[in-house]
Amino acid sequence: MQLTGPEILRRMNTPNPNNPDNRPDIMISPFNEQCMGSNSYDLHLGDMLKIYKHTLPAGMLPAIKYDPNKKYSMRDWFTDDSHFVVYRNSPENFDPRNPSFLIDPCAEQSHQTIDITIPESGLILSPSIGYLGHTVEYTETYNLFPYIDGKSSVGRNFILNHHTAGRGDDGFCGQWTLEIKVLYPTVVYPNMRIGQIYYEEFIGKRKPYNKNKASHYNGQMGPTPAAKIPIDKIKQRQK
Repeated sequence: MQLTGPEILRRMNTPNPNNPDNRPDIMISPFNEQCMGSNSYDLHLGDMLKIYKHTLPAGMLPAIKYDPNKKYSMRDWFTDDSHFVVYRNSPENFDPRNPSFLIDPCAEQSHQTIDITIPESGLILSPSIGYLGHTVEYTETYNLFPYIDGKSSVGRNFILNHHTAGRGDDGFCGQWTLEIKVLYPTVVYPNMRIGQIYYEEFIGKRKPYNKNKASHYNGQMGPTPAAKIPIDKIKQRQK
């Protein structure tokens, strides 16, 4: 059952003796009551992005500082004319479908990152690159199931704010990492409303994320790269 906005606010203002340090079930910081909706709270985009270094073609910029008075072209994606010429002659070297840019989820070297700061004037994101962003808000959730989704206005600009991992966990504490992808070259701004957080009640014995030794991301701050995915050896039973 999903919590309404007033119920989210009530839970935020009600200490729970069963939680660490008598914390309430929901904590959101910073908090602005004007961002509370009917059954969700608006989240904002932090000013730091990361991309996987291996996925950026040589001579190509990961993003472009936005100037509303400038007319842009494909040349603006490149560091110099020579790399733009390479792109025109061999576009496959810049195609994200090229296996030379592959990500191996089980290899740490695939997850080396480049940091990008979003200026106040805005940043143009490329449809060819996946970005790791983060929420301004730090949240803690206990005894509830939190999850995030995009705002309708964000979706109608074809900005995907979480590629797959929009679901949180009971006991998760930290900023939310966003897996951002755009359909067109799109401007983003620091502190823009990027999504919404919802809360649902659940049934069953608790297994809090912050007490689970297998959890990777509790307490994360800023955009956090993927943890190396272990390869589990599963023996198949033969009849």
